[in-house]
Amino acid sequence: MDISVQDVTSVDKEITIKATREDLSPKFDQAFKKYRSQIQLPGFRPGRVPLGIVKKRFGKEIELEEINNYVQEVYEKQIVPDHEPVGETQMVDMKWEDDQLEVIFKIGAKPEFDVKELSEITVDKMVHDVTEEEVEEEIERTLERQGNWEEIDGEITEEYRVTVDAVSLDEDGNPIEGEKDEDQKLDLRQEAAKDFRDNLVGKKVGDVVKMELGEGDELDRFEMRIKKAEQMKAPELNDEFAKKNSNGEAKNVDEYRSYIKSKMQEYYDQSSDDIFKQTAIDALTEAHDFDIPEVMKEQILNSYVEYAKQQSGGELPEGFNAEEYKEKMDEQAVREGKWAFISQALQEKFDDIEIKPEDIEEQLGIEAARFGATIDQLRSYYAQNPSMLENLRTTIRENKVFAKLADEVSVNELSKDEFRKKREAENEKSEDK
Repeated sequence: MDISVQDVTSVDKEITIKATREDLSPKFDQAFKKYRSQIQLPGFRPGRVPLGIVKKRFGKEIELEEINNYVQEVYEKQIVPDHEPVGETQMVDMKWEDDQLEVIFKIGAKPEFDVKELSEITVDKMVHDVTEEEVEEEIERTLERQGNWEEIDGEITEEYRVTVDAVSLDEDGNPIEGEKDEDQKLDLRQEAAKDFRDNLVGKKVGDVVKMELGEGDELDRFEMRIKKAEQMKAPELNDEFAKKNSNGEAKNVDEYRSYIKSKMQEYYDQSSDDIFKQTAIDALTEAHDFDIPEVMKEQILNSYVEYAKQQSGGELPEGFNAEEYKEKMDEQAVREGKWAFISQALQEKFDDIEIKPEDIEEQLGIEAARFGATIDQLRSYYAQNPSMLENLRTTIRENKVFAKLADEVSVNELSKDEFRKKREAENEKSEDK
């Protein structure tokens, strides 16, 4: 038996296993004896079928099974310990011809790189303190969600919602056959309804309004018959409302405002942490220049396709081109693969990271709140699923890595608006490439 290695790239290898019938004979002979004791054929007592007949009738299948077992054994006992493959190893070819076995594996190797000086890497972080104005806006939205639209007579104002039948008109002002939309609801308070608002304010139910939208070749003409006008009637903001909508945590309106502010701040703080993690990943993968194994990238890309399949109910959408999709997602797959190696290197660098029982309890509390379960229920679930518990520990360990990173990298704090504008500019720049 011979094993040869060819370096395709710094992180991709092709490993060839060659063996002869002489190498495999001991396994073949042992397998024939095992199956001879199990095979039953007419005219022979159980276990007494002549070995020659066993080989003649079942030899090909038995040998093929033993060849597969042999290849798996060589891979696990020699290739894995010697080369430590990363990603999903691919079997490129396997041939058994003229008593000669040749198997070619494509494996990935761990890239060699040094973690950059973290203080020289800048990571954007969104920082936002919730304002009183934002609190009032959130309260208004909550009141409206629990309010009702009530029909109103009289002139329409910009605070109304109207229901209209709209008919498209030609250049001469005549209705276009088949182009009629009935019972369209237009909330005149919305910015998107500005053009309609300008034409409908001051009108009444039953009025017919002609209007034009756009200009030049894009000019559209409509005739709208107003069928209904409504105004939002929101509940009163009082102590009873405060208690109900805070699950009893706020006893009056002032406490409710504080309650809303704290919840909003929790949301922004969590969003800031989540965004920091992603921007840190982007900055670190950009700062480190190394290749990832092709088999690992392909594995990640396949997981994207599988996720798309799951999102579509188990089947890819009609016309979905998996190869085009993989090509589109190539950069993201490379970034994900690079981060896997960088994250591992950071965990080794931050060798003082320790997962304590209280860390697990805290994470269980977060998971329980997310899934609407009790901590005891989740604790029991993880106790019965060790692999899931290890995933939980991985999440905790990664969170600790990001906490360390926040202290090590150069953090560029940006306001919510500054962060949004910078991201929009970066996205536009990326789309122009």
